[in-house]
Amino acid sequence: MQGSPELEPLRTRIYIDGYNFYYGCLRGTPHKWLDLLPLFEKHILPSALVKDGDGHIRQSTLLPSPSIKFFTAKIIESVARAPDSVSSQARYHTALRKMHDGRIELIEGYYAVNKMKVKIVDAEDPDRAPRECQEIQAWKVEEKQSDVNLALQAYHDAITGQIDHAVIVTNDTDIAPALEMIRAHTNVLIGVVVPTTDQTRPPNTDLVKLAHWKREYVNASELAACQLPRVIQGRKPTTKPESWYGQPELLQEILELAIPVRGSRAAAFKWMEQPNQYLDGERPIELAETVDGANRVLEYIRNWIAQQAQLPAADE
Repeated sequence: MQGSPELEPLRTRIYIDGYNFYYGCLRGTPHKWLDLLPLFEKHILPSALVKDGDGHIRQSTLLPSPSIKFFTAKIIESVARAPDSVSSQARYHTALRKMHDGRIELIEGYYAVNKMKVKIVDAEDPDRAPRECQEIQAWKVEEKQSDVNLALQAYHDAITGQIDHAVIVTNDTDIAPALEMIRAHTNVLIGVVVPTTDQTRPPNTDLVKLAHWKREYVNASELAACQLPRVIQGRKPTTKPESWYGQPELLQEILELAIPVRGSRAAAFKWMEQPNQYLDGERPIELAETVDGANRVLEYIRNWIAQQAQLPAADE
């Protein structure tokens, strides 16, 4: 007696709302230098229980080109939070393109910055109706087109038969109409991944009810395990911004001590990336991600420098 035929893996593509993902998973963390492909290929997708309309559990395989469509917008320098925000984001986008050569497609919207009149909350009477509150002029910064681009791209890929399985990474209800249309007009299965590390935050019900499966959060340990290499080689190497490390100020202190000893910044980083027997076999670059770890590295370097200073000179 023959068994039922083996079902083909679902042709899968990931659609990531970059703005949502950054603010939900990455802002204020040392995980910004994130390698998106292994995060989804090795962690998110294997954890999903995907069932088709007949109740069969289905396996997923990421399409090769592209596997991921990443929707983002270039930061505008005049509203950037840090002096290196623009250059750091540009480095990251370059790193993603170089690392996976066509498997991650970046689709850009833009930021709009406009002056507008807004009502301010009355400090003495916070419940006062907006129409009765003072009006001021303020800057409004909006990301444009990213959610529209995501919705159109996902619907286009579904309706043209490119995919069997769409994984939508957002918690924005603006995407819900596109998911409704995908379900109404195709047999494409939909997964929703809520871009947050907060395990207590409930997912958006408007999105979840349209999904065949959901992932309610991303573990910080998964983000930590899926970091890009510090340097991505090419005609012009792309390097992780130093401000994106966990403790950038302490990292600078470490480098200021290590560079004169090792001879160059590159050599100092090479030393930091090697296991150190005097630090219990741990790598200084990893220890430097926490305050306690960075201080351990600083203490070790200072002690080493002090010991070297007490050694007799070579010609004595």
